[in-house]
Amino acid sequence: MRGRLIPHQGAKRGIHTGPSPVDRGRAGSKHHLITDGHGTPLAVLLTGGNRNDVTQLLPLLDAIPPVRGRVGHPRRKPDSLFADRGYDHDIYRDQVRARGIVPAIARRGTLHGTGLGTYRWVVERSFAWLHGFRRLRIRWERRADIHEAFLKLACCLITHRQLGVLRCRR
Repeated sequence: MRGRLIPHQGAKRGIHTGPSPVDRGRAGSKHHLITDGHGTPLAVLLTGGNRNDVTQLLPLLDAIPPVRGRVGHPRRKPDSLFADRGYDHDIYRDQVRARGIVPAIARRGTLHGTGLGTYRWVVERSFAWLHGFRRLRIRWERRADIHEAFLKLACCLITHRQLGVLRCRR
């Protein structure tokens, strides 16, 4: 059998896949995104579908690159952080405060209508822009690095569009 290709099943799982809790345990991925007030992506992470959102809060904050602006030290952290109920844990709240960021995180068990949605829709809109790229809506790539590259490329395209819109407003 020399020279013939024998079909075999390739590796389907990796560090960035995990059973989805809503899709009958099938392997999947989750996109974690942090944006500015206009919806421009600042950092994005790819994890397994079974990872809790709050575990990626601090890595997302660490992944924000320095922002050029006024003369002096570049800005590396935001002033405040708006998040939904999935991030409501006192330990992470304290760690965000220790970094000098004011957390505005909705509490679990409280009524809706706290006013956080007036800021939170910006992130949901950014997710809609991100999943507007068909390649990211459903993960077809077996290798996580390729999917992550497409994810970061989509964030670059969204940022480019946002910068064009911001220039037109001035």
